Amino acid sequence: MQKSTIWITGSAGRLGTVLVRLLKAYTDIKVIATDTDLDVTDSEIVKQYASLCRPNVIINCASLSDSAYCEEHMLEAFRVNTIGARNLATAARKANAKIIQLSTDDVFSGKTSPVLTEFDVPDPDSVYGRSKLAGENYVRELCPKHLIIRSSWVYGETSRDYFSKVVSCGKSGTSFEAPIDRISSPTSTMDLAHFILSLLDKNEYGVYHASCEGSCSRYEYARTILELMGYDTALAVPVQSEQGGVVVSTLLENLMMKLTGTYEMPNWKDALQAHVNECKKEEEANG
Repeated sequence: MQKSTIWITGSAGRLGTVLVRLLKAYTDIKVIATDTDLDVTDSEIVKQYASLCRPNVIINCASLSDSAYCEEHMLEAFRVNTIGARNLATAARKANAKIIQLSTDDVFSGKTSPVLTEFDVPDPDSVYGRSKLAGENYVRELCPKHLIIRSSWVYGETSRDYFSKVVSCGKSGTSFEAPIDRISSPTSTMDLAHFILSLLDKNEYGVYHASCEGSCSRYEYARTILELMGYDTALAVPVQSEQGGVVVSTLLENLMMKLTGTYEMPNWKDALQAHVNECKKEEEANG
């Protein structure tokens, strides 16, 4: 890697935490990590900070990602997910830096095609999805050196994701409902972070999908977590979601990865097994 300064926003979140940890292993990279201590929705603050730290790369992990919360707080969702992206893209352009904007499978409704590539037209039907798509559009328009990376069902490094919810129910023996008609691919933060790192020195720009290979329903995902963790798989109760039984598939095809030969994501079951192994090691270490 060339010597560079990398600014990571949302550094205390799921992906930001992993990126900071991995990048700090490189002695020729200066990592600048900000979270709630820097308001990405304030254009002046962002501009001043970028002028001060002079980043070569900005990785924007700052996001309001709780879909239900976004529905109830639309203005806040668009401020963080859209205006924050706009401000960082403007700062990146002024600094002649690359911006890596993290996005989501929620920019698709999941009702148009079972498999979605980077060339399919987004059609979000949630506030979260619309706000993230608007952020993507600003990044495209405002900074020519951009990478927009969409992923799906991201888990790891937090107690607020679906993986942690399932594990918590497994530990307590609590049954829970798991939809059989919501399809995508669980993706670990570690694999997503390694993909991002692989692109830092490459002249790759545009939109990339970065999800683990293979697909499953929420129900299959939940049962697999329970099984690998050694809990009762019957705790996951199969149900149809609120979509009235209509299958919603936001399965992302990593087409650009394959076209450019830049990277290869693992199968979701292999990635999940690796994550479970790490979780068990941590449990043993903590007694």
